[in-house]
Amino acid sequence: MKRIYAVRSLIVLLVLAVMLGCSKEAKTSADEYVKMETSLGTIIIDLYETETPLHAANFKKLSEDGSFEGIYFHRVIPGFVVQGGDPNTRDNDIREDDGQGGIGERIPAEIGQPHLRGCLGAARDNNPEKKSSGSQFYFCLARLTQLDPNYTVFGKVVEGMDVVDQIATLERDKGNNPLESVTIVKTSLVSSEAYRN
Repeated sequence: MKRIYAVRSLIVLLVLAVMLGCSKEAKTSADEYVKMETSLGTIIIDLYETETPLHAANFKKLSEDGSFEGIYFHRVIPGFVVQGGDPNTRDNDIREDDGQGGIGERIPAEIGQPHLRGCLGAARDNNPEKKSSGSQFYFCLARLTQLDPNYTVFGKVVEGMDVVDQIATLERDKGNNPLESVTIVKTSLVSSEAYRN
């Protein structure tokens, strides 16, 4: 009888340990969102940390260290994408080099997530490994199936898609660069509870 009681007690303790471990795990950094404050409003982004860990970690790092601050969205194609993340855009006087810069190393492809409206994708050049830019990103304005096999999607907008849509309505030059610069003012990491308050 004592042996059965001891085994039952051990099982209960193991179940409690697993439950406590899971609850702690649920409150880790995977519960963080990127808060991107722009000159037109705030965009909240949920990163796909499980599916695209390299891209998510890189974007979080750049968001935390202020690398995106002062950069404007340099490529807007209505019905397609709103693109940013190029440090060359901090100099508003020279637009010819917009889209040619980057921060850090290229990131190995983590292709597999669909390009749905509101998704966050990684821009890239025409390299055969399909490695992504170290900093340039785009928001999808529609379902873009043609991009699925070639570009990494690593997050989605959970709040502020109206801001992205507003950027897409701005008047543009012949290079699809908005004539009115929409700048990333600040980026930070916030918990899912905090961004709703």
